[in-house]
Amino acid sequence: MYIDDDDGLRRLAARGLERRGYRVTTAAGGAEGVRLAAAAPFDLIAVDHYMPDMDGLDTLAQLAELPAMPPVVYVTGSDEGRIAIAALKAGAADYVVKSIGDDFFDLLANSFGQVLDRSRLAREKARVEEDLRASNARLEALLGEVNHRVANSLQLVSAMVRLQASALADPAARTALDDTQRRIAAIAQVHRRLYSANDVESVDMRDYLGSLIRELNDTLSCDTAPHTLHLDAEPIRLPTDKAVSLGVIVTELVTNACKYAYPTGDGGEIRVTMLREAEGFRLSVEDDGCGMAEGAAPKGTGLGTRLLQAMAQSLHTTILYEPRERGVCATVRAAI
Repeated sequence: MYIDDDDGLRRLAARGLERRGYRVTTAAGGAEGVRLAAAAPFDLIAVDHYMPDMDGLDTLAQLAELPAMPPVVYVTGSDEGRIAIAALKAGAADYVVKSIGDDFFDLLANSFGQVLDRSRLAREKARVEEDLRASNARLEALLGEVNHRVANSLQLVSAMVRLQASALADPAARTALDDTQRRIAAIAQVHRRLYSANDVESVDMRDYLGSLIRELNDTLSCDTAPHTLHLDAEPIRLPTDKAVSLGVIVTELVTNACKYAYPTGDGGEIRVTMLREAEGFRLSVEDDGCGMAEGAAPKGTGLGTRLLQAMAQSLHTTILYEPRERGVCATVRAAI
């Protein structure tokens, strides 16, 4: 559509553009052009600046209020750069300086071609982005369902291990299966967090460790050994694999502290801390128990020690044990 109050120029524009392959509708002013644009879709609109009652900028402002505004090419005089800039800021896709002769229609047709190409590319880009968003939504829903099923399966395995442990008479075998059940539960907690949160790729460690500590407290604390577990954690998000490694590390360190730091059965306090540092995070598990000799290896089963080493290696770090006056502090430092 070509909007101009000059009857002669409208006719010339229509003929000139039709010779160049365009089908042209003309409007004698801004109000008429806006009505036509609201009633039918147009691929592109050219708007002259100087028109009575409603100039080009006012027309452009009303066109911008349409549900689907087509691209607009603004037509100005030769010395009106300021107006052209105002039109571009108001939403025009391009501008053409009005002149007399076929050169003007050549410039106008060339501008139309460029604007239509950009508009087509923008529509295709928007369509591709929408397709990608829909695909990502489907993949996230599928991944959430996978995590849900994995969590349920791990919960079932954990329950089987617990039933098997309760059926055994050998205390050492029962203890080994109890440890295995806690390790499985630590991994299952990660997958529960993934399917219950909006983010299926990372885990809020404060939330995750809070649930893990509560589960460990329920299974490791009893009347004969009343352990108290405390958590101080910042809301740090970690990828799934790192969250699993840290969950296993915390489970092993807390279990070891309950077994070896307070061996007399009196119980005691175990503190788990996870804080952000300049280049990553620091996780520590600390107790006030019997401690360990300087340079001595930490107590534990061979499997637990190997698990701790493997999980620390997956985080590209090591576990440091620091004997205190009372108890031991085990620390892990790694990048986020």
